[in-house]
Amino acid sequence: QVQLVESGGGLVQAGGSLRLSCAASGRTFSRYALGWFRQAPGKEREFVATISVSGGTIYSSDSVKGRFTISRDNAKNTVYLQMNSLKPEDTAVYYCAARPGMSMNWRMYEYWGQGTQVTVSA
Repeated sequence: QVQLVESGGGLVQAGGSLRLSCAASGRTFSRYALGWFRQAPGKEREFVATISVSGGTIYSSDSVKGRFTISRDNAKNTVYLQMNSLKPEDTAVYYCAARPGMSMNWRMYEYWGQGTQVTVSA
């Protein structure tokens, strides 16, 4: 139905930027809300951002602080996470996920990518 593959992670110095991409298969991509989540070792999976079918967005403002931007390109079946002013505490595996409607709860998402590692050094 929906298969997701993340890319764009890597090692970056504090203050730098990365743009994560999540490419999706399936002809029903445009009917799904999409989310970005992250998980550091030994910690709970954390909501980052979500985008609706119509392009509305919700951010985890306390953690993101206006530094991240989620967007989608339905023609390319791709969702993006632009991350600026990165901090060491942003270090985590970042996952994209899809479900019929928006949610900040990772447990509500049915389809998941494999994740991409983001490491931010001081």
